[in-house]
Amino acid sequence: MLSLLWLIPTLPLAGFLLLVLGGNHLGHRSIAMIGTGSVALSALVAILIGIDFITAPPPGFVFRQEAWTWIAVAGFSPGIVFYLDALSLVMVVVVTVISFLIHLYSTEFMSGDEGYARFFAYMNLFVGSMCILVLADNLLFLYLGWEGVGLCSYLLIGFWYRDPANGRAARKAFIVTRVGDTAMAIGFFLLFTHLGTLDIQPLMQRATQQWPVGSELAILAAALLLGGAAGKSAQLPLQTWLPDAMAGPTPVSALMHAATMVTAGVYLIARTHALFVLAPAVQFAVAAVGALTLLLAGFSALAQNDIKRVLAYSTISQLGYMFLALGVGAWSAAIFHLVTHAFFKALLFLSAGVVIMSLHEEHDIFRMGALRKKLPLTFWAFLIGSASLAALPLVTAGFYSKDLILWQAWSSRGGNPWLWAAGWGGAILTGLYIFRVVFLVFFGEARTVAPPEIRRPGLRITIPLIVLAAFSVVGGWIETPSFLGNLTLFSDFIQHALPPTQVVHDSKNDEIVLELLAIAASLGSVALAYLLFLRYPAFLHGLMLVPALASVRKLWHFGWGFDSFYEFLFVRPYLWLAHADQRDVIDDLYRMSFSCTLRCLQKINRHDLIDNLYSGLAGLCLFFHRTLSATQSGQVRRYAAAIAAGSIGIIFVGVFAWSSLH
Repeated sequence: MLSLLWLIPTLPLAGFLLLVLGGNHLGHRSIAMIGTGSVALSALVAILIGIDFITAPPPGFVFRQEAWTWIAVAGFSPGIVFYLDALSLVMVVVVTVISFLIHLYSTEFMSGDEGYARFFAYMNLFVGSMCILVLADNLLFLYLGWEGVGLCSYLLIGFWYRDPANGRAARKAFIVTRVGDTAMAIGFFLLFTHLGTLDIQPLMQRATQQWPVGSELAILAAALLLGGAAGKSAQLPLQTWLPDAMAGPTPVSALMHAATMVTAGVYLIARTHALFVLAPAVQFAVAAVGALTLLLAGFSALAQNDIKRVLAYSTISQLGYMFLALGVGAWSAAIFHLVTHAFFKALLFLSAGVVIMSLHEEHDIFRMGALRKKLPLTFWAFLIGSASLAALPLVTAGFYSKDLILWQAWSSRGGNPWLWAAGWGGAILTGLYIFRVVFLVFFGEARTVAPPEIRRPGLRITIPLIVLAAFSVVGGWIETPSFLGNLTLFSDFIQHALPPTQVVHDSKNDEIVLELLAIAASLGSVALAYLLFLRYPAFLHGLMLVPALASVRKLWHFGWGFDSFYEFLFVRPYLWLAHADQRDVIDDLYRMSFSCTLRCLQKINRHDLIDNLYSGLAGLCLFFHRTLSATQSGQVRRYAAAIAAGSIGIIFVGVFAWSSLH
């Protein structure tokens, strides 16, 4: 089965090509079969390969499959090579299985949309690009998948492009993530320049052999890769794009947050972990960025009214937990939380999509209420996802993964009490903001008139909700703390690709105390949410009448002012340059200078031959300036035509000169 590895990314990409080439001539049923079927086959192949990999592991728990040489220039020859180990296997199974469930959900959710074929074409390209990213054997091939998911995020966030707000959100996501991508690309250049390869495994080996711990090159390279990871995974200071990315259809949000895009940064750091080990300062920065991000995003989630924006800030916060784990060297804990987060975050987004669809595109949680009896399946699905996100003890997958991060943030060599305290505070915020949504949407009284006929989900929506709900409950049972049996199936498997956590505080008493504190945080936050948002909402309303508290809430609502700061620092100056019609400004400057020159020359002597020569030269310059300015029309088609004509002319002259010489 391992020889079929190439099929995992190829099948979704083949579905993409079929939909692009023939989607306009196919019915919805055929489009759904191609789009969903290709991803389903990819998931099936991934599962079968995973079974084969576990039952009959290849030598060294590594399998490489080389398709062909991509580029061969001056000794630089990166290939189309797939690399399968424990880390990439976990990632590719999660990506394909979750993507299949979201595709199945989408066949019903998007029915009737005029862009049905286009939607599934983009979704398949998204999945295929993510599979390339996680299976790539070299950084250049990884970068192809990396930019592929970036392109697809732009296309899918702005899918309903007739609304200008959606287009702005898509452009914002694309531009902000390009900042991180630029840093990462520079890091790749640095690594290749100094280590002579982009093949990931030889690259990490050479870095370990040639660079001492704390070397400047290692720190610089790791910092640049961190920039790319922070951009894709929406961590400080590049987190501003993700809340606005909710402009796309709800299945897009589920796919982006659970299985693709935002997990890419976590995967990149885990895959290049050897480089971060060589740069302890940068690795600590990863933990610090994660800790700060999870707190800021948690507070912002508390102040949102849009149900999808609450979940968006929740994703930023949970990714912060993963960065925190990576930063303290808890590599397996970070990937374990990535897996459980994929289950419950996909469940939450898909459940929210049902609520939005049933209420005719209503997003405001304060205009909902009393939906648990009208949408019972959706209520239970959202409740299970919320419980897992809040890490309710014993019965949810999120409890096992999040508490493992908290324990290792305390006990590992890279951890400290401050990082643990940030994670523990984030756990309180998590339960508070997600059960705020549960109580406002599904309990209490209806705060708006519901449509007479609530649109109930069909089988293609129901099946993914049930499957994801089951995963959100049992998905954590493969890794349990010591007082619950100390089952370590996941970490034992993933340690074939990632080093084990270096624990320095392994006291059983400390672990039990910290587990009890984590349980108190999750249960206490749910109880507090019940009191504030369901039992005594008037008390909270009274608090918001205090001007200082209202200002704080406003600050949280607008993401701590990062957007306003970037607007002032970058966007407005750029827009001024773009909209001030710089061509006219420059024209005016040239006209003024040439006019002054002419007037000066004319005043000296109108009939002097030398003066006339200078006057003619100035006039000629003015003529050429006006002629060339006219070519700056801003019309890309004219530019392209001019470039093409110039290229043809150059080729013609070159051929003529060559034939004349020979």
